[in-house]
Amino acid sequence: MLLVQCVTDRARPDGGFCRQQVAALDRGARSWALRPTPLPEIPPSRGVSAGLTVLGPGRALIEDGGGEEPERTWFTRDGGRSWRAVDRRTAGTAPLIPAGAVLTTACVAPPAATPEECARERLVVISPQDGRRRALARVPALGAHPRPAAVPEPDGSWWVSGTDPLTGRTALAVSRDAGRSWSPTPLPSTPGRPAHGVAVVVGPDAVYAAELGELDGGEPVKNPLRALYRSADGGRTWTRVRTTRPDAEPRSLLGLPVPGPGGRLRVDADLRAYTSEDGGRTFAATEWGSSWVRRTGIGLLREAGDRCAYATTRDGVRWSEFRLACEDPVGGGA
Repeated sequence: MLLVQCVTDRARPDGGFCRQQVAALDRGARSWALRPTPLPEIPPSRGVSAGLTVLGPGRALIEDGGGEEPERTWFTRDGGRSWRAVDRRTAGTAPLIPAGAVLTTACVAPPAATPEECARERLVVISPQDGRRRALARVPALGAHPRPAAVPEPDGSWWVSGTDPLTGRTALAVSRDAGRSWSPTPLPSTPGRPAHGVAVVVGPDAVYAAELGELDGGEPVKNPLRALYRSADGGRTWTRVRTTRPDAEPRSLLGLPVPGPGGRLRVDADLRAYTSEDGGRTFAATEWGSSWVRRTGIGLLREAGDRCAYATTRDGVRWSEFRLACEDPVGGGA
C-alpha cells in the first residue's frame, strides 16, 4: 500500500512536508514494514498524484504525474527495498495475463490523449516481470471504452465491462483462461444508458455485478449505484435484483460489494454501510462511516475514511483489522 505521512515543520514554507512511503507485508512476517519510495517529499497543500500497483509477491509499480506534470514510473521486485525507473508506454503484445499481472487500459486514438480526450481504449497487461505495459492479444468486443477489473477474482476469473455493440446495453465479459478467450454476456440493463462501469465480485454462492451510473431523481450522490445484478451460474445469466430508487438506500457504492454465504451482501456507501440477507434485494443500514473496498491478493481490503484503519476478509463474514501510519513520526498530525 502507498501511504502518505505529513510532518509539521514550521521552518518549512508550507509549515511541513509529506513523505510518500510503501507498506509491505513480507511472506511470513507478522507486521507491516514501512519503506521509502523514489517519490519526492511534497507540501501538505499539494494533492497526492501517485498510485501504487501491486504485481505479485514483492513486486509493485509506482506511477506519478500525468497531465501538466511529467510522468514518472518505478518498479520494484524486492518488496520496495529498491526501485528502478521504467517506461510507461505500451510496447509489444501479451498472449495472456500472467500470474501477478494487472489488467488496465491505454488510449489508442488519439495517441497519448488524456482520459477525458481519449476516443478509443484497449486492454493492456502490466507485467510482473518488468513493470512494462503490453497490449492483450485477444480482447472482448465491449465498445470503445472497456473497463476491466484490475485483478482476478478468487476463482481465477477476469472481468471486463463495457457496451454490447448490438443492443447498446451494459455488458460483461469473463475470461477463465487468463485472457486467452472471453465470454460476453449483456446485463438486463436499461437500453441507451451507458454505465460508468460495473463492479463485479465473486462470492461463495453467487456472482454480483453493481452497475454504476447516473440516477433518476433524489439527492445527487458522488458514487451512484444504479442497479445490482446477481448470477447463480458463474455469470452466464443474470437477474436484476435491485434498481436504485430516490427513496431507498444504498444509492452509492465505494469500490466493491462484499459477498458472503447464504445471500449475505454488504455495500459500503458514501456515508454508511448497508447489509442484505436476501442476495441484494433489500438492505438494512448498519454502521456509520465511509470505507472503500477493493480486491487484493490477501482478500477484500476495506480502507476506512480516516485512511489508517484497514480490514481484510476472504469469506465476507470474518474481518482481520489492522492500522498503519496513524501517527505523525515527528509529532504533527498524520
